[in-house]
Amino acid sequence: MYKEIDANRQRTFWLLFIFLIFVIGFGWILSYTLDAPEFLPLAIIIAIVQSWLAYYHSDFIALRASGAVLVPNEGDWKRVHRAVENAAIGAGLPKPRVYFIDDTAPNAFATGRDPAHAAIAVTRGLVTKLDKRQLEGVLAHEMSHIGNYDIRVMSLVVVLVGVIVLMSDWFLRMSFYGGRGRSRDSSAGGLIAIIAIVLAILSPLIATLIQLAVSRKREFLADATGALITRDPAGLVAALEIISTDREPLEVANKATAHLFIANPFKVGDGNLGGRSWFAGLFDTHPPIKERVARLQTMTQ
Repeated sequence: MYKEIDANRQRTFWLLFIFLIFVIGFGWILSYTLDAPEFLPLAIIIAIVQSWLAYYHSDFIALRASGAVLVPNEGDWKRVHRAVENAAIGAGLPKPRVYFIDDTAPNAFATGRDPAHAAIAVTRGLVTKLDKRQLEGVLAHEMSHIGNYDIRVMSLVVVLVGVIVLMSDWFLRMSFYGGRGRSRDSSAGGLIAIIAIVLAILSPLIATLIQLAVSRKREFLADATGALITRDPAGLVAALEIISTDREPLEVANKATAHLFIANPFKVGDGNLGGRSWFAGLFDTHPPIKERVARLQTMTQ
């Protein structure tokens, strides 16, 4: 766990560093191809501001993007607050804020920059379709993401991926309506313009690869750590099976936030149940639930 925490701190640094280079490089290409030098300082300002927002306010952005609202520790929500508190005590962490997503698809996610500034969001479907034991398994899984500092990296990705996709769309539009710009010779200018368009087309794929790099394998660790927190792997197994067999997609999810959730919120095709080709599985933000369940079941033997 401590190795994972250290690795996540390093990933945070490299994510922000690569994002800064990417955005500033994007601005340089844009200023060169469109003969608009003002784009470079603008790109530098955008890169710095977005990096600051991503680090300190990514949780707020992720929660707003998911339509999550803060719920008080009263009424029907006492059961959820009590389960979150139990998971926090078991993990030795502060109790995170509890948010609610009004959607009948069962799912949940954790976000924040560290355990002291963390939040867990649960859907209506998760609360109504899971029993106490299963709900505690899911919340312990999310608590392990908080303790391992996965939330910092995963929340950063929400903002950075969103910015990359917006920039690529904006740049493509500018490429169609802007001019070739200046260059020392026309062939060099044409080459730079082609490279710029290729980068704009590939940036959504780059964003997807960033998501995959920071989310897939850590789900296995969060499953195992969550099972250790509750001392009940079977509870999390039952919860994952219910979530995976529920065919209702999570309407509030989008490509920037999909990797946050405990399971793929889109439920496309066979979803997390397996049965698809290995190539199709390469572009999932989550490992197959069938494989996650198999690993958890070894803990009960």
